[in-house]
Amino acid sequence: MKMPKWSFLVFVLLGFISTVADSMRFDLQSGATKCISDDIKTNAMTVGKYSVVNLNEGFPIPDSHKLTVRVSSPHGNTYHNADHVESGHFAFTAAESGDYTTCFWAPEQKPLGSVTVEFDWRSGVSSKDWSKVAKKGQVEVMELELKKLYDTVISIHDEMFYLREREEEMQKLNRSTNAKMATFSLLSLGVCLSVASLQLWHLKTFFERKKLL
Repeated sequence: MKMPKWSFLVFVLLGFISTVADSMRFDLQSGATKCISDDIKTNAMTVGKYSVVNLNEGFPIPDSHKLTVRVSSPHGNTYHNADHVESGHFAFTAAESGDYTTCFWAPEQKPLGSVTVEFDWRSGVSSKDWSKVAKKGQVEVMELELKKLYDTVISIHDEMFYLREREEEMQKLNRSTNAKMATFSLLSLGVCLSVASLQLWHLKTFFERKKLL
């Protein structure tokens, strides 16, 4: 069966998106904290490295420009913690799905200044160093590309199941919310009918007492 041209283009686009890495450079004010999050699914490998940019080449980075770095999971588990460092790296396999957060803290200094940080964070297929795989296995270029495509397909497959699970969770939440709203509406209707009945009974007894009925 021949794959339609548009399906192949979508497949290639998804493969490209799944291999994008988060590489950035940002300025951090002294005494401030900057946190960066990445949505990582269970059993996905993630690697990261960071370093303070030395604006004065040839001179060591001063202590006032060294950072405190902490990587934590959605449930608050710490995967990496470093104090007073100018560079570092981390690597782990996610044990739970959700937003993993990397926080950088710059110490206070007077006068106030800023620290420039380079941060490279990769997860999933993009976390693999394919040049090392090729060198170690002595594989041909075509075989290497096939391995990369295979891992990309597996990553897309896992992502589809992850999204399906999230969709099922949202549907369960919607059904639960609708059931609660229906129960609340019935209770509200019951209360309104009860209040109306009491009002009618009160008016009837009032008119009977006044001998108007």
